[in-house]
Amino acid sequence: MKILIVEDEANIARFVALELQHEGYETKSVADGREALEEATKNDYDLIILDVMLPSLNGIEVLRRLRQVKQTPVIILTARDQIVDKVAGLDLGANDYMTKPFAIEELLARIRVNIKKQMQQDRNVLTYGKLKVDAESHVVTYGSDAIDLTKKEFDLLVYLLSNRNVVISREQALDAVWGFDFYGNTNVVDVYIRYLRSKIDDAYGVTVIRTVRGSGYVIRD
Repeated sequence: MKILIVEDEANIARFVALELQHEGYETKSVADGREALEEATKNDYDLIILDVMLPSLNGIEVLRRLRQVKQTPVIILTARDQIVDKVAGLDLGANDYMTKPFAIEELLARIRVNIKKQMQQDRNVLTYGKLKVDAESHVVTYGSDAIDLTKKEFDLLVYLLSNRNVVISREQALDAVWGFDFYGNTNVVDVYIRYLRSKIDDAYGVTVIRTVRGSGYVIRD
């Protein structure tokens, strides 16, 4: 697990880093807002501990810009305890908020809770390049665009993504998506594949769903 510590007070940053490393986390510390934003957007972290009062770019602005591209869990850690700061941080997508001084045991507990929540959410999200499918909320997006799918289109896409790199026959897709008691022709699968390609592949100039002649369909890495 990798955690980014954004804190301009060197003694606090070192204290938190040592405690996290003792718990088995890999850490990186930065003390500047712009550097933090670049680090957080270019690299993948399991969680970010973010101070508000930072040089060059304050933590609230770092969070606002980060949320435009990533949903990495963020715990705001700051000496500013006014309710307006807390509300601003949470409204912009902070996952948690702690004020200094703080107990390291509480910070560690909140880190564990937020990482666990994120892992649970990730299990419900299927991605393929810019395509993102939230199996729980039934939301499909490509980049920042929402894609409107019918229930069968959605179920078929989820089935293909869940079996990535496995060639799915028409019969398998029919049983999984339409059910064993469906008495229609297997050509219905081809029809819905065309619907999906029209809304995703053709719309965005990509190849997500591939045809394997004589066998079926597959989404390959």
